[in-house]
Amino acid sequence: MGSQYTRPGGRESDLDLFARVTSGILSEVRRAIVGQEEVLSGALVGLLAGGHVLLEGVPGLGKTRLVRTLASALDLTYSRIQFTPDLMPADITGTTIIADDPSGGRSFRFEAGPVFTNLLLADEVNRATPKTQSALLEAMGEGQVTVANTVRPLPAPFMVLATQNPLEMEGTYPLPEAQLDRFAFKILVGYPSLQELTTILDLTTGDAAPKITPVASADEILRLQALVRQVPIAQHVRDYVARLVIASHPDQRDAPRQVRQYVRFGASPRAGQALVLAGKVRALLDGRYNVAFEDVRWAAHLALRHRLLLNFEAEADGVTADSIIDQLVMGVRVDDMVDRVRVS
Repeated sequence: MGSQYTRPGGRESDLDLFARVTSGILSEVRRAIVGQEEVLSGALVGLLAGGHVLLEGVPGLGKTRLVRTLASALDLTYSRIQFTPDLMPADITGTTIIADDPSGGRSFRFEAGPVFTNLLLADEVNRATPKTQSALLEAMGEGQVTVANTVRPLPAPFMVLATQNPLEMEGTYPLPEAQLDRFAFKILVGYPSLQELTTILDLTTGDAAPKITPVASADEILRLQALVRQVPIAQHVRDYVARLVIASHPDQRDAPRQVRQYVRFGASPRAGQALVLAGKVRALLDGRYNVAFEDVRWAAHLALRHRLLLNFEAEADGVTADSIIDQLVMGVRVDDMVDRVRVS
């Protein structure tokens, strides 16, 4: 799979390829996944933005099924790691072993771990200890792992799709802030509606499972990721992104009241990068080659909710990161950006 479709007289354009691949992925995944449109669109945007995605929800909502189906719709290598308390870092990255060589002697040989893949499902990632969770840091941040003082690059594209249970559940460990920041988006997976649940029951209790056909190759995904980065973004939209991120810091004068009252630490520059790239993907999905304010606002909760560290007062008052992001989006006014453009 992954062969180039061509126009008469030439290679398929990048924009045509983008439209074909994205519609194909959505069509294939929807054959096996019922509802969860926000989850699906967020995962797709994360893939095309070149980021990693964290899915959070209670067990049984189809998080693992969604990731497995997405992998089947892409002609990419795929690995799954079931995170448990006894999982070790070497179980993820691999290790150096002593092996027999053809000459009859013995030598050291690197045995690659499951992280050496295009699409990695880190299932229930918060059931492993922080030491093991941190084994993914270098892979997610730099696309490589270091084992026995040797740096080994990972295949491209490389994406981590991690699932986690809510922290209130027993046997879970909070992800370190440094690792949370490596995820471009955090997507909350909710319960299906009554109609969706009846469809899920029909789909999963029958005698035939839907067959998913790959619709894109690794080279095509890389080509689309490169296209995303070429999409221009106007100065006033980029300023809006920067102001959103800065306004999440409680020590800033223009920060909303809820931020100053409930936030310990605000979003990092990686949040701004995620917002810009998500905006570019959303523009292309909408058939545009420019980023609008609405594209950025669409990604605000996805890119910011796991990057805001709340204080104890927020927990006591029942304040969530999403409610604070609502205030951020309302507090940083778009018309201020437009007025600045008119003045300049």
